[in-house]
Amino acid sequence: MRVLAAMSGGVDSAVAAARAVEAGHDVVGVHLALSEAPGTLRTGSRGCCSKEDAGDARRVADVLGIPFYVWDFAARFREDVIDDFVDSYAAGETPNPCLRCNEKIKFSALADRAYALGFDAVATGHYARLADGELRRAVDADKDQSYVLAVLTADQLSRAMFPVGDTPKPGIRAEAAERGLAVADKPDSHDICFIPSGDTQAFLGARIGVRPGTVVDAETGERLGEHSGVHGFTIGQRKGLGLPGPLRDGAPRYVTSIDAETGTVEVGRAERLDVARIVADGAVWTSGSAPAAPVAAMVQVRAHGGLAPVTARADGDRIVMDLAEPLRGVARGQAAVLYLPDAERGDLVLGSGTICATESAVHA
Repeated sequence: MRVLAAMSGGVDSAVAAARAVEAGHDVVGVHLALSEAPGTLRTGSRGCCSKEDAGDARRVADVLGIPFYVWDFAARFREDVIDDFVDSYAAGETPNPCLRCNEKIKFSALADRAYALGFDAVATGHYARLADGELRRAVDADKDQSYVLAVLTADQLSRAMFPVGDTPKPGIRAEAAERGLAVADKPDSHDICFIPSGDTQAFLGARIGVRPGTVVDAETGERLGEHSGVHGFTIGQRKGLGLPGPLRDGAPRYVTSIDAETGTVEVGRAERLDVARIVADGAVWTSGSAPAAPVAAMVQVRAHGGLAPVTARADGDRIVMDLAEPLRGVARGQAAVLYLPDAERGDLVLGSGTICATESAVHA
């Protein structure tokens, strides 16, 4: 089978490519140049798509004895991931750019080019497993990336390979060292790859500018302060609110609602973050079709968040999820990923959608 191995320059994608070669596939390595400043160097574990990363990927390809290319997807990445990220925050949402990158770049733009060139599959270093076309959690629960892959369709999954999902991360590093790959001890990338400084608010502020609004008390409507833009807030945020103090009884304030149209940010007690229902649009069912009847499942709303039991049903392009117990801090723009628990084979990803609305568990 002809396999295109997406090589980021990190240890995971290096071992994924090595395993594809060892399995007897005809493998070609490709590094995606996603930065519009390709000469930029990494700073420890921050940043990606740098000159250093491309060089590391090339050296791994040389050790493996496979062809290697660099494909420039910077313009597409800016439009589909960075601009989407900025627009989402400007709309008062909380997006996940890694999820959008998988959806729009690695398994759309990259995969489409790969198939046009005659490749049968795309292999990546993501921590997840595929079994009979089903997407499941990785063996290493701490590194599991099935959440950010849940946007992939059944067709995309049928032509994807995740070779490292069956091995814990320490084992991947050990294997890389045994294979003589120089990236064996390379630090993992953290934070948002296109914000190497780690200062998300400064990044957003430079692109969105000042959009003044007000901070009000969610219960009384009292005007508590002003702000320079809703992009500076996320649902559940407690610190950095720019307010003189807590509630009158000493309880902390949290961001409970964001209205980008009016520029209004509501703050209130933690209990006001509790939601009883989640509605997500842009539904993707990994089997290729929606369940015909409501299904008992578990929902995850953050990349490294916990699971909550729900009853989920398809409603056209939407998924409606009724929670068994209130869930706190759910924000528009986040992905809601549904899992079916399976202790033996790894939780099965049922489907996903982008959260567009919630219903509070608190009755005013």
